[in-house]
Amino acid sequence: MKVNVLVAEIGSTTTVVNAFQDIHTPCPKFIGQGQFPTTVLEGDVNIGLQGAIEDLKKSLNLDKIEYDEMLATSSAAGGLKMTVHGLVYDMTVRAAKEAALGAGAIIHQVTAGKLKRTDLKKIIDIAPNIILLAGGVDYGERDTAIYNAEKIAELDLKIPVIYAGNVENQEEMREIFKEVGNKLYIVENVYPKIDQLNIEPTRKVIQDAFEEHIIHAPGMKRIKEMVKGPIVPTPGAVMEASKLLKESLGDLITFDVGGATTDLHSVTEGSEEINRILMSPEPLAKRTVEGDLGVYVNMLNLVDRIGREKLQEELDINIQKIIAAYPPIPKTPEEIKFVERLTQEAVVTALERHVGKLRYLYGTAGKTTVAEGKDLSNVKYIIGTGGALTRLPNKINILRGLLKKRNQNMLLPTEEAKILIDHHYIMASLGVLSKPYPEAALNLMKQSLRCAD
Repeated sequence: MKVNVLVAEIGSTTTVVNAFQDIHTPCPKFIGQGQFPTTVLEGDVNIGLQGAIEDLKKSLNLDKIEYDEMLATSSAAGGLKMTVHGLVYDMTVRAAKEAALGAGAIIHQVTAGKLKRTDLKKIIDIAPNIILLAGGVDYGERDTAIYNAEKIAELDLKIPVIYAGNVENQEEMREIFKEVGNKLYIVENVYPKIDQLNIEPTRKVIQDAFEEHIIHAPGMKRIKEMVKGPIVPTPGAVMEASKLLKESLGDLITFDVGGATTDLHSVTEGSEEINRILMSPEPLAKRTVEGDLGVYVNMLNLVDRIGREKLQEELDINIQKIIAAYPPIPKTPEEIKFVERLTQEAVVTALERHVGKLRYLYGTAGKTTVAEGKDLSNVKYIIGTGGALTRLPNKINILRGLLKKRNQNMLLPTEEAKILIDHHYIMASLGVLSKPYPEAALNLMKQSLRCAD
């Protein structure tokens, strides 16, 4: 059998392959999925990819499978590690951080102002895949970004550097990095004027640099040769899918609950009323990643957040026994109940950390109401993807419970928001597919979400 497109998701623990047919027609089809453990430790991620393709053949009951083209996402070997360095935390630093997160990065260090010796030591210890430098509005402060660039160049790390700061510094950056081994990418300022964000150009360059320079895991070079187009960071692919859906359905948020992290993507302009009182601008598309909220690798963090006694009382199961023999994929009724409760805690906590809030300031003119952070009050759809929210029996109720948690100071979605589940678990694959085939990707997403036009 020959299919149009295979999309490989090379994750940190599992490699998944999704097959799509009739991509060039008005009725594209998702025809099957195969998976296999990612084989970083074996020294070649191709082993896992071929294992996933073999699993796909079994699920389709085929002896052979051919394809016209292959696309790929990757978070193997820790995904896209970045450090971000700017001038003022609430301005250029935050703008650069939003750009990196939206591109699918895992940020290991954020600094404001001139880099200290301890900051530089930490950069060496982290060994990031990419360093993002920002600082200063256009034609504003210049010295901090230049100082930081010189210090980073002295580290001789041979790491790609992206400069997205004051436009006046661009020639200086070229001079600083000309003689060292860092490939330099220069992009438009992420914060060109006070209260103005410009993060999309930087997001795109981050993904370009990721694909061009980063061989995340052994064997990835062979996969790059097999793949048509760029290898995209998996969280960035979920963001691309969310942005495409927003254009068709309206404002939305997407929860991606995994074994190690819980990501929340929001694509919404917010309400006019809140925008008028926002203290600082927010991006249209925002991603937060909660590295302590995974339901497998970080299971104990969630257990401690809830409390063992409370879990024991709520679930009426032997919590200690479950924790001692906790599997990557729950199978027994007790394990499923346990993971559903952890997932509930993960999504509630991720939402509380992501959402904006109202604040009250008191001055000579009396009380003034202001807003900080992302306004989700206009969100029409709440989407669930990732292993937990696509496979657990109680997934819809887990997300529906978010709408019942009301806090008058939080800018939360209303109770009218609709719950949609990525039933086929293909959202990341479709984010990659959306670049060459946006109409087919949107059609397939709606099929997986089971929503009509």
